[in-house]
Amino acid sequence: MTKVEREFVGLPSTNLPRAGAGGHPCQGVYHKAAGTTPRIAVIATHYNIDFSEHYMSQFLAERGFGFLGWNTRFRGAEQHFILDAALSDIGVGVRWLREQAGVEKVILLGNSGGGSLMAAYHSQSVAPSVTALPGMNLTAGVNELPRADGYISSAAHLGRPEVLTSWMDGAVVDENDPLATDESLDLFVGDNGPPYSAEFVERYRAAQERRNHRITEWVVAELERLKAAGYHDRPFSVCRTWADPRMVDPTLEPTNREPNLCYAGVPERANRSVFGIASGTTLRSWLSLWSLEHSQTRAYRHLPNIEVPALVINGNQDTGVFPSDAQSIFDQIGSSDKQLHTLEANHYFLNPGARDVQADLIADWIRERFE
Repeated sequence: MTKVEREFVGLPSTNLPRAGAGGHPCQGVYHKAAGTTPRIAVIATHYNIDFSEHYMSQFLAERGFGFLGWNTRFRGAEQHFILDAALSDIGVGVRWLREQAGVEKVILLGNSGGGSLMAAYHSQSVAPSVTALPGMNLTAGVNELPRADGYISSAAHLGRPEVLTSWMDGAVVDENDPLATDESLDLFVGDNGPPYSAEFVERYRAAQERRNHRITEWVVAELERLKAAGYHDRPFSVCRTWADPRMVDPTLEPTNREPNLCYAGVPERANRSVFGIASGTTLRSWLSLWSLEHSQTRAYRHLPNIEVPALVINGNQDTGVFPSDAQSIFDQIGSSDKQLHTLEANHYFLNPGARDVQADLIADWIRERFE
């Protein structure tokens, strides 16, 4: 087995110095085969999850590539997420690869939620379009991002607003009371299913979108109310966000996934927990990250600007990303050099041998284009 060296990389951001306690706003771990200086490296970043030891890092380093598992200032702090600041922080990592690690070709890996984030990064690097939130200025450096040479989407969502809306419980009628629901739209009331009728799913999807817009309407009004009183922002919570009908009913968009399962376990139980996405956010982060109407993290805004070689990978046992997501990402990518592959794997490619298969696919794809 190839010995892999790991180097901690901690850097200030373009507008945020090292914290008084010693932490770096931009930090991660660079993986490479011992004694080598890779010419090609992959960088992976997520909105929130710590990617410094991403599961692909070891596998791709063993195959001769550099791998920078990179975190922005929002690692573990998604409730404060602001898109332009995150993109600026990713740029710090890409620049380090080129200027310090000796890398000539940089490949963006957009895994899970990171798919739309890395799409936004590439789009902003070639055709800047991200605007500041009301009352805020764009983060320094966000309009001068170093460009990458390729893009990989792996088990990726179409954007935080899309995934939240697809998962949020359409039966909720009062954001301040998780028990207040419309039973005619409750996934977990027996008369409704599963299986769910096409008519029920149509009504349910419409209710999910209304819920997202309803929260956004309140957020905008609340920001104005706070602004008038001299406040800048406030936190709030969103309940019941493990309720995509596809999680419960395997006849909806059939795959080889295990039925009645989501990333947090059994959907009905997970939906009552405090561990859902967007469970904690602020008004401004809602607009930046979760709102269908306002968020600039939606991949459809950015995928057409990806004209570099692109690879889309999806797992046929994923309980939260579905074939339609991967197909939509593939269709919207602007590159003429793009591939779509489906592997027999769950969201984290934990099936025996699946990570080796994924790594071989990525390695072969990179070598064909960049060596």
